[in-house]
Amino acid sequence: MVEYVAAADHLSTIFGALADPTRRAILTRLISGEASVTELAEPFDMSMPAVSKHLKVLERAGLVIRGRDAQWRPCRLDARRLKDAADWIEPYRRLWEARFDRLETYLQELQRKGKTHGRRRRDK
Repeated sequence: MVEYVAAADHLSTIFGALADPTRRAILTRLISGEASVTELAEPFDMSMPAVSKHLKVLERAGLVIRGRDAQWRPCRLDARRLKDAADWIEPYRRLWEARFDRLETYLQELQRKGKTHGRRRRDK
């Protein structure tokens, strides 16, 4: 039980971090490599402290690692935590795929029945 609660709390932190579109955009940018806070802030109309707050949330969730190289403070993506979220989502993805497959089969059957029973030839 304790392990389950700890895992759920960890996932809450990850999903909470991913809930914000600015944070998701930052992660998307970091896919292509390290970037400074200044570089990450460029596309957003917000202050540097606001961007730093977003980065702190991502850091606490384990999604971003901030380093220090002299005056440059690079940020990089740590995608291992995203795998935790993807692993949690996976059973639901499989569930919905199975449901959509059944729906597709049902709709194909309805179309087949409609072609053989639903159309009558009109003789004039």
